[in-house]
Amino acid sequence: MDDVAGLSVAERDELFLRRSFEAGRRAVAHGNHPFGAVLVDANGQLLLEAGNAFMPSHDGTAHAERLLCTEASTTFGADVLKHSTLYSSAEPCAMCAGAIYWTGIGRVVFGLGEARLKAITGDHPENPTLDLPCRTVFAAGQKDIEVVGPLLEDEAATLHEGFWAAQK
Repeated sequence: MDDVAGLSVAERDELFLRRSFEAGRRAVAHGNHPFGAVLVDANGQLLLEAGNAFMPSHDGTAHAERLLCTEASTTFGADVLKHSTLYSSAEPCAMCAGAIYWTGIGRVVFGLGEARLKAITGDHPENPTLDLPCRTVFAAGQKDIEVVGPLLEDEAATLHEGFWAAQK
């Protein structure tokens, strides 16, 4: 990854959010749902990337953020995680927000908001979107987790263009 030291916070957020979009596109190329996530430390160092892994086992819990959190919690210490940012192509669902909370990640930036995702996917059986914003999940806890998003929402929505209708 290029040097990010000279970038503003907003520029860094857009750069790494787009990296999560790339992870989502790779997930689709591997037969999975169009979701991706990346973890970046306080210095802008890319630590982890994950894409959705629903297939081949049809694991409904194999969301990109949850998979990333599982790896992060067993790889990095609490101090690194507290000062890291998880970038997600879409707003973390309640399950993923819980994983982020328990992992101790201090900041989340997401592209596509939960409400817009629900409008795109409708009642698709592989993505019965919960109408529970991640901010609500985090607010119920005892940790301060900064949330930025939706950001680049139109760009994030392009990951889903035609995907869900083709999966029915």
